[in-house]
Amino acid sequence: MGYLPKKSERPDGSLWPAILVGIFASIGGILFGYDTASISGILTMNYWVDTMATTTDASGNPVITTTQTSLVVSILSVGTFVGALLAGPAGDCFGRRLGLVAACGVFITGVVLQTIAHALPLFVVGRVVAGLGVGIVSALVPLYQSESAPKWVRGTIVGCYQLCINLGLILAACVNYSTGDRNNSGSYRVPVAIQILFGLILAGGMLFLPETPRYLLQVGKVEEAKASLSFLNSLPVDHPALLQELREIETHVELERAEGVGYLSCWKSPILKRQLTGCALQALQQLSGINFIIYYGTRFFRTVGIEDAFLATIIVNVVAFVSTIPGLYLVERMGRRNLLLIGAAGMAISQLILAVLGITVTSTAGQNALIAVVCIYIFFFEFSWGPCAWVVTGEMFPVHVRAKALSMTTASNWLWNFILGFITPYMVDSGKGNADLGSKVFFIWMAFCLLAVAFVWNFIYETKGLSLEQVDELYQQCSKAYKSPSFRRTWDFEGAVASAGSQSDRKDGDEMHEVSVSAKE
Repeated sequence: MGYLPKKSERPDGSLWPAILVGIFASIGGILFGYDTASISGILTMNYWVDTMATTTDASGNPVITTTQTSLVVSILSVGTFVGALLAGPAGDCFGRRLGLVAACGVFITGVVLQTIAHALPLFVVGRVVAGLGVGIVSALVPLYQSESAPKWVRGTIVGCYQLCINLGLILAACVNYSTGDRNNSGSYRVPVAIQILFGLILAGGMLFLPETPRYLLQVGKVEEAKASLSFLNSLPVDHPALLQELREIETHVELERAEGVGYLSCWKSPILKRQLTGCALQALQQLSGINFIIYYGTRFFRTVGIEDAFLATIIVNVVAFVSTIPGLYLVERMGRRNLLLIGAAGMAISQLILAVLGITVTSTAGQNALIAVVCIYIFFFEFSWGPCAWVVTGEMFPVHVRAKALSMTTASNWLWNFILGFITPYMVDSGKGNADLGSKVFFIWMAFCLLAVAFVWNFIYETKGLSLEQVDELYQQCSKAYKSPSFRRTWDFEGAVASAGSQSDRKDGDEMHEVSVSAKE
């Protein structure tokens, strides 16, 4: 998985407990992906439209207006935005683990409200409540993963969150495809209610997983932090590597605690630059156009004349899932910056082609070509910006503000998710008061993808292979993001202590150097 270093390059013990813990926590991504994708198909289900519509067209048929479509899709993001902001205090108050359990309870409540709804108002309320839970989960899962994972595989583990988001997309598309033509309430209630199962699995599992050692040290529970580190690294509590890591984390926690905490701390130097970078990164992830495909993909495929829009959506979501897998490997091989640069450039080119195809083609061959290019665009997004945005924001903040800072970067993601979900129908649809852009909307997404290239070059630091504490030192010592790949740490406690059992074969002091991160001249 990802990049597993040779045994001689890392401490004793095993990476697998931390890997398995991180992968399980990724189930939170299914909640995220399934909930956001299921509505794409539900909006086109005849029985749901007949049940929820409050107006009729000229022929007397029930219709969901552009305003109602915009409300139903985007209102989830109102809840997720608030939920993401609540994730900071929830993660600090209850812990990362129990905070996720509570979030699942909120999410399940919202799903139940949607399932029993007979009219649009209750359905909308249910999406807001479910959004609160999804928002908290979307901030706490990467936080839990990044604080639990060894640096060797941290990018891969956090990237699994995106993999599970895409698994949720596939599951939603398949369930919608199987129930969409039913002429009863099961057409939409079955896809909605299935989400309860995912929430119960995540909440139940988190009750048995360890809290993150960094949080435990933050609240003064040293012995529990030792036990957590012992479990995650398969090392005894008195192993030199474990004790050394514990001391390093504890030192950083004490120094950072002295600096004070609070949301305002995230918007002051020296955290301000990182906070703005994280919020902008998450915003650009949304502005790449991905949610146009997720939320309105089925409608778009129908608009351009594709006969089986549900099947086309399934194909796109399967491509999304498969495309994430190489990203889990490349994030530790190529690094964060290179992956984001390549992804943004590839998306920009794909968006340009999609805009031209959408305007010019009407034949079946042209429609198939359009689906193919959508898949290419999805590939570039899913192996790069999909997982990498969560990886970068999950590891860029010091521990004393990490929960709060990450909650605000995630809130930025959901804020733009709401804005785009709300305005896209007005941008794309025809009719009075609408922009009627149709496929020309891809030109807008292309422009933001080009902006993303410049943003990554100037603001995203390369953090591959660094511990969370070393990432903090990197930001303090390197003023230019494009110079960060040349930085090399000259000491690493994990590598130093890894050889504790075989130091008789080494010269004294071979691995022990001053703790610092220095620039390569």
